[in-house]
Amino acid sequence: MKRFFSILIGMIVFCFLSQAMAQNWNNIETKAKGQIVYFNAWGGSQTINEYIQWAAKAVQGKYKVRVIHVKATDISDVVSRILVEKAAGKKTNGSVDLMWINGENFKAMKENKLLYGPFSQKLPNYHLVDTENKKTLLYDFTTPVDNMESPWGMAQLVFSYDSKQVTKHPRTMLELLAFAKGNPGRFTYPAIPGFHGTTFIKQALYELIHDPEILNKPVILSQFDKNTQPLWDFLDALHPFLWRKAKVFPTSASQMVSLLNDNEIFISFSFNPNSVSNAIENGELPNTIRTYVHTNGTIGNAHFVGIPFNSSARDGAMVFANFLLSPEAQARKADPKIWGDPTVLDTQKLLAKEKALFDAVPKGIATLTSKELGQSLPEPHVSWVRALEKKWLEKYSK
Repeated sequence: MKRFFSILIGMIVFCFLSQAMAQNWNNIETKAKGQIVYFNAWGGSQTINEYIQWAAKAVQGKYKVRVIHVKATDISDVVSRILVEKAAGKKTNGSVDLMWINGENFKAMKENKLLYGPFSQKLPNYHLVDTENKKTLLYDFTTPVDNMESPWGMAQLVFSYDSKQVTKHPRTMLELLAFAKGNPGRFTYPAIPGFHGTTFIKQALYELIHDPEILNKPVILSQFDKNTQPLWDFLDALHPFLWRKAKVFPTSASQMVSLLNDNEIFISFSFNPNSVSNAIENGELPNTIRTYVHTNGTIGNAHFVGIPFNSSARDGAMVFANFLLSPEAQARKADPKIWGDPTVLDTQKLLAKEKALFDAVPKGIATLTSKELGQSLPEPHVSWVRALEKKWLEKYSK
């Protein structure tokens, strides 16, 4: 009998809390009506820009919230602007209401108290997020999220190759070095500190360092040269066989796509497992391109949206963030013909009609299955990024 009453009381408390949360969310939606949300996000992809436009239109129609996409070249510039606003004492009416962030930028904003929150636990759709199996959704480049940002999508490093030119692709960095030596000029990577270039050298370091566990902790500068020497030995051996003998590096991931399409290089890479299928669908790459990952895994992470501390449209920002987590928005984003960004949701938590949205998403011709992608490697601690980029620029920047 005692156990029965304990269960009954628990159910009553749960119902009370659920009703309170629903009422709080109704209040947020009511306050959000008529607000203008300035969403600062990278604007370098037409595919992503069009998706954001679709989401903005949907939110305006459903919730009377107007979302304006402020296209950013480098989100760190947006972080700097918010920091200046804080220094000037601008506690309200900030220039940014919602922003697309992750990694080092999130860490900087969290440490400088530039974020509003915690807030993601207030979003009704957050309970659909797969935080049980995708632990990277709880950490942003090893920095605890603590509900200070809302997950938006997943990413993992995948390599791509032209199956018409390459019969056996490499599966490790050392095999990639052998490939480059056997095919001079047919591989390259973007210049540092570009995101994709930095990701490539982080992947190489993961595979070559004597103890990868070191990368989960803050970098110890006194031991940095010793721990990273295998990486520099690898790059020293690789560079003479790169495209244009490493005297010039591509400036972006989009240039890598062009080089692959023009047969100037035979192997490339991306941080979106669906990007190659997307590019084939759009006519940017031939349908002979396929993707693969390295034997012991490749780096993966999640990307998020956050609300600055001085946002003038917090309620509208939360409504938009919640919509971005809806099965409708996540399934559309996962479609390679639209964006091809992997979902953060646990589809097993969805209703049948919601799960059907994901079941209907076409699998791209070059897209790996979840099993083929395997377990992703965690991002190194953010402190490694600056140290690696600084050393690379000292050694290789002309």
